[in-house]
Amino acid sequence: MSEATHTLDMTMMFAVHDALRRDLAQLARVSATADDDPRQILRAAVGWEMFKSFLRVHHTSEDVAVWGPMKTRLADQPDRALLDAMEAEHAAIDPLLDAVDAAIADRESGPQRLGDVVDALYLSVAGHLRHEEDEGLRLVESVLTPGQWAAFGQDHRNRVGAESARYLPWLLQGAAPETVAAILGRMPEEIKRAYATEWRAEYLDVRPWNPRIR
Repeated sequence: MSEATHTLDMTMMFAVHDALRRDLAQLARVSATADDDPRQILRAAVGWEMFKSFLRVHHTSEDVAVWGPMKTRLADQPDRALLDAMEAEHAAIDPLLDAVDAAIADRESGPQRLGDVVDALYLSVAGHLRHEEDEGLRLVESVLTPGQWAAFGQDHRNRVGAESARYLPWLLQGAAPETVAAILGRMPEEIKRAYATEWRAEYLDVRPWNPRIR
């Protein structure tokens, strides 16, 4: 969907998707590291923990505040099949996250397994994001009211909760200037000030994935 076709404000949705794609690329780079054990890198990577946490926040909010209300509206309609597919794709991702963690913890066969499970996770998440953008969001815009879409945003913010100081820099890292301006422009002044003076620098100092991988 192009931005010109949106009837709902999709700025945050696409920003989250872009952040997840960015982290998928980082995860693939780490898992392909040849001169270090990638399991040790991922075990200590704050970026991996944030990726898992914020992906689950995003998908849980969608399941509760987007696909749930839509299922009620589309209970006996053909479009219900697309909702079922979106939920099935979400359900397939959590076991892959767990499989990566299991490979990280496995001292014997973990190094051999890690590349395969990371590849599977990459394909699953990237495929889902593309499917959602190509088909799911068009259906969302045809069914949900602006009030219901705003409720999804609020549910998402509630689930992020106390992690806002890490979430906002995570979301905006590498984002296009117009995206950063659009998202910060809707934030309260105290949040914008905290991001500019504290949160962003603290996030970068952590070096979420590895001191050598930014």
